[in-house]
Amino acid sequence: MKNTILIVGAGFAGSVVARELAEAGHRLLVIDRRPHIAGNAYDEYDAYGVLIHRYGPHLFHTNAECIFQWLSRFTDWHDYEHRVLAEVDGQRLPIPINRSTLNRLYGLDLDEAGVVAYLEQVHEPRDPIRTSEDVVLNSVGHDLCEKFFRGYTRKQWGLDLSELSAGVAARIPTRSNDDDRYFTDVFQALPKDGYTRLFERMLDHPNISVRLNTDYAAIRGQLKPRHTVYTGPIDAYFDYRFGKLPYRSLRFEHEHLSDTEWFQPVGTVNYPNDHAYTRITEFKHATGQTHPGTSIVREYPQAEGDPYYPIPRPENEARYQQYKALAEAEPGVTFVGRLAQYRYYNMDQVVGAALKSAEMIKERLNND
Repeated sequence: MKNTILIVGAGFAGSVVARELAEAGHRLLVIDRRPHIAGNAYDEYDAYGVLIHRYGPHLFHTNAECIFQWLSRFTDWHDYEHRVLAEVDGQRLPIPINRSTLNRLYGLDLDEAGVVAYLEQVHEPRDPIRTSEDVVLNSVGHDLCEKFFRGYTRKQWGLDLSELSAGVAARIPTRSNDDDRYFTDVFQALPKDGYTRLFERMLDHPNISVRLNTDYAAIRGQLKPRHTVYTGPIDAYFDYRFGKLPYRSLRFEHEHLSDTEWFQPVGTVNYPNDHAYTRITEFKHATGQTHPGTSIVREYPQAEGDPYYPIPRPENEARYQQYKALAEAEPGVTFVGRLAQYRYYNMDQVVGAALKSAEMIKERLNND
């Protein structure tokens, strides 16, 4: 192992770094505790032949052409603009909130200027903006907050809006026009042959070896790699020295419906106020697959289980900064990815962070 770079985790962060370093002439061993590559982006055909995302919907979107082009080396794309409806007061209404949402919910006939004036009238000014509650009330006021945001947030995070950092709610815009796309990025698409195939191509290099069903903690003391790239939970790496960093987990309930071609009119329907689940996603909308039946997934947020979402609160960030200081002093190890950096990254942000880390590692190793 002394001339080999160890990559812990075969998701986006680890696989991107592995490919970059392999092409620079380095030998790499990629390990993952799961029985498959691609991390949470892993997709597969279910027993009925429908392509599903095992760990919930993964919808690629970015404004960074360089990241899109880098990934395009390993896949063609299926263009897809995601749309979401929220079930509120017996109606399914567009989210993010737009002109159509307001007109249908309140029986109004607002034009774009009217939407701006309406929101100016109902919003509750907050200064300073510290929490997600401040963000939402400052943007849309009390009633829309209660109908669309507070219940969903309570289910998703196990916390009230007032207990979450402002950045969570800031991810969801409000629009005065009828644009009902969930994302407005320039590049919106899914890998044409699926994410798993993209990862297979990314890791297909003579300098890369992959070992699955391998827990880093179990073999850590046996290995003496030239360098380690760690993409797992940063607190686990340091044996929870400062206590565990809180994460939100998910339970997925997959279902196939053989007697219907389509279950819902858009890719995802949110349930902010009803049911224990937060949303239902129907995969065929996103993948473009033709099939006489359809497969859906319900998402149930929970406290225990695999870590999915770092919980953005000031005290959690303070604890992460303690771990970050240890990470920066850890010789021969690079920490990158959502779990290793305790950040609520989108996929393109993970790829960007991984490309940046790969450049730093190449420079460091060349100077050794």
